[in-house]
Amino acid sequence: MYLQHFVVMLGSRIALTFPRAGMSARRPPIEYDAATAEVRAVYDDIMATRKTDWVNNFWKVLAHDPPTLRRIWANIKQVMGPGALDPLTKELLYVAVSASNGCPYCIASHGAAARSKGMTEAQYSELLAIVGLANETNRLVTALGVAIDPQFL
Repeated sequence: MYLQHFVVMLGSRIALTFPRAGMSARRPPIEYDAATAEVRAVYDDIMATRKTDWVNNFWKVLAHDPPTLRRIWANIKQVMGPGALDPLTKELLYVAVSASNGCPYCIASHGAAARSKGMTEAQYSELLAIVGLANETNRLVTALGVAIDPQFL
């Protein structure tokens, strides 16, 4: 299996290169014009909800399985919609988890969403510092078998 590289643009100044192995399960995006009526209905809801005139590739690839497309879209609308956390905090959390999971697509997508909701470069830098610190200390605690303090329970 050959190693491939791809680049994800984060803002106008940052480019990250991530290695990935060839993917046999890769599916091409289904464009609006080629979508079934069932898929178009979800695409229309995505565009209406987000007040945009386009659907991003994540949804277009999920369109190969319309029940999954509907389920994930409904879940995202519920979880990322109005709630106890403000929209920017939700996007920052999504970026943090995506960075930890190594998902360049989600880092780019939710990074753009966070910027549109007011994330500054300073906030992004601090967020990444926290993500890096948490990953390092989590691994140390796990490797060293540190017992949880009773005061934390």
